[in-house]
Amino acid sequence: MKIALVGSSGGHLTHLYLLKKFWENEDRFWVTFDKTDAKSILKGERFYPCYYPTNRNVKNTIKNTILAFKILRKEKPDLIISSGAAVAVPFFWIGKLFGAKTIYIEIFDRIDKPTLTGKLVYPVTDKFIVQWEELKKVYPKAINLGGIF
Repeated sequence: MKIALVGSSGGHLTHLYLLKKFWENEDRFWVTFDKTDAKSILKGERFYPCYYPTNRNVKNTIKNTILAFKILRKEKPDLIISSGAAVAVPFFWIGKLFGAKTIYIEIFDRIDKPTLTGKLVYPVTDKFIVQWEELKKVYPKAINLGGIF
């Protein structure tokens, strides 16, 4: 199985890295910001830098949509996993066009209100994971796993 791990640097990247037991023996690549923390955490990993800032930045959303198309066409992942933020949106939507399965993990600090990214990827997410039961009112098809990080 080939996995794409897509997310902003910082906490989102850390959360994806904490899933290491799941992805460590799989063919994988990462898409995140070209920042110091990402370079450190992902040393030795296959990594594609994306454009930032992403949240509510139309110009970079367009650039990341083009990037998503190019990367996904080349890599053809079976699965795309993200915990946010906005860079996930084009990868999830285009990934679905290429037949990839998607898993989105809504961040822990959202207890009863959705993130913008969560709302945008929910329609195309195969497994939508929340960490609070209250979020199932917002995302009825979600799976509540409690605190996973």
